Amino acid sequence: MANSLKKRGQKFVKRFSRTSQKVSEDSKEHIKENIFERFSHIQNIRLLIFEWSLLVLALMLFSVAQAFWFADSYSHESFVAGGNYIEATLGRVNSMNPLFATTSSEKTLSRLMFATLVSNDYSGHPGLGLADSVKASEDGKVWTLRLRDGLKWSDGEPITNADVMFTLGLIQNPVVNTIYDANLENVEVKETENGEITFTLASAYADFASALIIPIVPKHELTDADPKTLIEDSFSVAPVGSGPFSFNALQSSSVSDDSVVYLLGNEYYYGGKPMITSFGVHAYPDREALIAAMNAGAVTATAELSAINADRVTYRGMIKSQTPINAGVFAFLNTGSGALKNVNLRRAIRQGIDLEKVRLSAGVSTALDYPVLDSQIKLTNYPAATVYDFNAAKNKIAEIGGEDGVNLTIVTVNSGHMPAAAEELKNQLTELGINCGVMTYDETQDFITNVVSKRAYDILVYEIELGADPDLLPYFHSSQATSAGLNLASYRNALVDDLLVGARETLDEELRAKKYESFLEYWESDVPAIGLYQAELMYIYNKNVRSFGDNVHLVTAMDRFVDVLSWSATKGITDLTP
Repeated sequence: MANSLKKRGQKFVKRFSRTSQKVSEDSKEHIKENIFERFSHIQNIRLLIFEWSLLVLALMLFSVAQAFWFADSYSHESFVAGGNYIEATLGRVNSMNPLFATTSSEKTLSRLMFATLVSNDYSGHPGLGLADSVKASEDGKVWTLRLRDGLKWSDGEPITNADVMFTLGLIQNPVVNTIYDANLENVEVKETENGEITFTLASAYADFASALIIPIVPKHELTDADPKTLIEDSFSVAPVGSGPFSFNALQSSSVSDDSVVYLLGNEYYYGGKPMITSFGVHAYPDREALIAAMNAGAVTATAELSAINADRVTYRGMIKSQTPINAGVFAFLNTGSGALKNVNLRRAIRQGIDLEKVRLSAGVSTALDYPVLDSQIKLTNYPAATVYDFNAAKNKIAEIGGEDGVNLTIVTVNSGHMPAAAEELKNQLTELGINCGVMTYDETQDFITNVVSKRAYDILVYEIELGADPDLLPYFHSSQATSAGLNLASYRNALVDDLLVGARETLDEELRAKKYESFLEYWESDVPAIGLYQAELMYIYNKNVRSFGDNVHLVTAMDRFVDVLSWSATKGITDLTP
């Protein structure tokens, strides 16, 4: 049987071999006949082959283009997490303890590394920071605050009432001498049994919430520090904070006198971790060094230049954006001494000044007729503004000045548009028949001590902060017409004093508005100051980054960081949500 199977296998192999050989020969003949022998016909159909080739190529290109088109429909380039953002600031970093932040560089670091009890929100009004709630009693004299749950310092330790009470105690300690002393003057602070903190005021204060924009420092880091030398404690060079960013490293240069503080996103921040991985604050000693750094592309952005010197930044790809802030530049008329004690002379000057021309010469466009902004409180009855009449004003001034005429000195600081505004005021006053000169100072402590405190001027062109909520008592109340006060016009009017105190103590917004409307009637009539223009923040930043949004209303320049969590320094391809 084995032999039979073997023979049948051999026959099958022979048969398969013969069949394979025949198929091979037939295939060769077929290929020869249908391919190689047809090459001679290509010449006749070359156009058809070319057309079909183009069609196939077009189909391939269309397929590729379609793939890209569909890719764009479900993805796009946008700002993503990551990257390094470096902002150029002015002034030395002498301390990173937020209670002593005085230079612009220190204030920037304070805002980035330390959260405050209350914080201005997107709308430009006091909102919540570390506090979960802030409530006023019916009479406005007692304010109650409760912290958010689960707060942590950048080292992971919990933030508690003990930290708040410790910080407020430092602020109220006269030995420490922090920059927040005035916020808690004559305020009694207590912790209640139910975990709240109360602030009892000597009198009602409608805007006390703004006074609680105070950074808190960690008790566990500073409890053993000597209050007298707190600013010199090691905490000042390597702080533990509670803000969106935490301290990482400090790099100083002994040659160029500048320094860089590197920050990292704080994973424990109550608002969430920022998109930017690293934020650098590069502190420069002067504007010349800062401008040079901007032109070299060494930094990402700056908020330290005005529109006047912003044109000196020539680095390609920089965006220059101007945003109004709640501050104003005024010409304060010294009513306490000299020729401007005469209210009729002040009225004549107000009548003879072409404010539109002043703003045009200074290169600003945002008018500021009154020291109250629409964003602060809505007023329905503004006083009628003085109508410009050059000839009438000139005649009145000539009559008041007599044979000796009127002599005035204008003082301002070398900052922003103020020198240009002061120069235009001088020119117009000269045309009105007033002998006038301008003195421009650097804005230093010597200027505050020797000029402002002594009221050594007839007219002071100066910028003041107006705040999130109107509170004009510091600038026009008689009690502030001292060397230490901010009543820069030395203005005294008992009726105005009552209105300003009443407005400060009234929580009812409609009633407050009525009081401010009455105050503005006196302000327009007595002319203690002339509104020149609303201040603006010039922010210059690289076009490849995202900074604060257009929907952010800035109370101060530091409020640009209100949405810093969404700032970005890098782009990537992201999928669109279906």
